[in-house]
Amino acid sequence: MVEPRIAVAVVTMGNRPAEVDALLESVAKQDLAPARIVIVGNGCRLPEFARRLSLPGEVTTVDVAENLGCPGGRNVALSRLREFGDVDVVVELDDDGLLVDADVLRRVRDLYAAEPRLGIVGFRIADEHGETQQRHVPRLGKPDPMRGGYVTGFLGGGHALCMAMLAETGDWPAEFFFAHEETDLAWRAADAGWAIRYVPELLLRHPKTSPARHAVYYRVNARNRVWLVRRRLPLPLVPLHLGVWTLLTLARTRSAAGLRAWFGGFLEGVREPAGERRPMRWRTVWRLTRLGRPPVI
Repeated sequence: MVEPRIAVAVVTMGNRPAEVDALLESVAKQDLAPARIVIVGNGCRLPEFARRLSLPGEVTTVDVAENLGCPGGRNVALSRLREFGDVDVVVELDDDGLLVDADVLRRVRDLYAAEPRLGIVGFRIADEHGETQQRHVPRLGKPDPMRGGYVTGFLGGGHALCMAMLAETGDWPAEFFFAHEETDLAWRAADAGWAIRYVPELLLRHPKTSPARHAVYYRVNARNRVWLVRRRLPLPLVPLHLGVWTLLTLARTRSAAGLRAWFGGFLEGVREPAGERRPMRWRTVWRLTRLGRPPVI
C-alpha cells in the first residue's frame, strides 16, 4: 500500500476573509498535515496566510488578475501543483466551508491508498445544523445522505481528485465558469474507468445556500447543460436529456424572469461553440445507469 501525498486547494474571490481563515485553521488542525496548500485569489490579491495562521506544509498563494470562475480558478491551483510534481491527490474546498473533524485528510489518504483506480471522492455537505440538502446527495430521489458508496457524480464544495486521473481526463471545463462543471469532469472520469465514491463520513460544514442566489444562475445553468450534453453524450441521448430537463425546469421554476433567462441560456448553448466533443462510450452509459443515474436525468 503506497500512501499518496495530499494537497489542499482553495479558491477565493477575497470577499470572505473570516471564512477563509476559519477554513484554513480547520486544515491546520488535521491529524495528517497536507504536503502542500495552494490558495488562489480569483480576481483579487491575497494576504500572507501561512505567516499569519501558522499553516502546515508548503503554502503557495496565487493572485489571478480576473475572476476565472470556480473551475478556472481550480485549474490555476492544479497547474501550480503540477509544477511542484510532488502531490498525488488534491482536496478542493469551498472558501466558506469548514472541516469539522480532524481526520478528513487521513481518511482521504487511506481511501486512495486502498484503491488504485479511485478517481474522485465526494464529501458530505451539511449546514451548521447538520442538515444536508437533497440536492447535495449524489443520488436520485430522496436518498439517505449517510449512505455512501459508488456514485455517478460529486459536489464541488468538498471533494478529492486523483492527479493521475486528471492527467488522463483533463482538468475542469473553465469555460463553464460555474454550473455543471462537476458533471462534465465526473462523466470523463467514469468514461476513463475511474471510480467515484461518495463518503459521508468526510464532512464539510457549509452555509445553507440556493444556487439561484447568483444573478446569472438560470442563464448559465441552461447554457452549460446544453454544452455538457453536446460535449459528452452520444447523439441519440442529447435530445432525450435536454427534453427531460426542459420539462423539469418548466415544472420547478416559478419565476417568469427566471424562465426567460433559462431559455435564453439554452439558445446560447445551442448557438455557441461547446468545446471539444468527446462523447462517452455506450458501456459508460450502461455503467452510470447501473449505478442509479442514467445520463439523461
